[in-house]
Amino acid sequence: MKLFSRKYKLSNNGFIDLDRTALHEMLAYRQKAKNNLEAGGVLLGRFILDSKNIVVDEVTKPFSSDIRERRRFKRGLEHQKVIDEKWRLSDGKTNYLGEWHTHPENHPEPSRQDIREWKKILKNDVFSSRYLYFVIVGVKDLKIWEGDRRTLKIKELTYE
Repeated sequence: MKLFSRKYKLSNNGFIDLDRTALHEMLAYRQKAKNNLEAGGVLLGRFILDSKNIVVDEVTKPFSSDIRERRRFKRGLEHQKVIDEKWRLSDGKTNYLGEWHTHPENHPEPSRQDIREWKKILKNDVFSSRYLYFVIVGVKDLKIWEGDRRTLKIKELTYE
């Protein structure tokens, strides 16, 4: 997989750009071996002023309190502490944009559990935009979905 940034087309015709550093951090946790556990975290980034574009600058990495199994990941409370601290230190410019995790498959697809969890996040979490983004990192591919808090619809985004 290429390690430069990747752009995906949004519903509003803008783009979400996965910065090279954030992309590299997620790809480092690909489940290439049979004993690799799922990993995950949150997406942090910026809404670009006077545009419809978003940049994911950072991701959190797994913490020891996360639940990590071969086919399951549940993030612990430390991720929220990072979200709060990054937002505070950036004067509100760094935002929680969504979630990421890995799957032990070449071309990842969300499980029923993933979809249920994403809809729960869309309904219950506090965030500043209409949409959240959900990345699944597979062994050979990475995909991203956009979740709409108003309709709870989840749509796969296309790579540009």
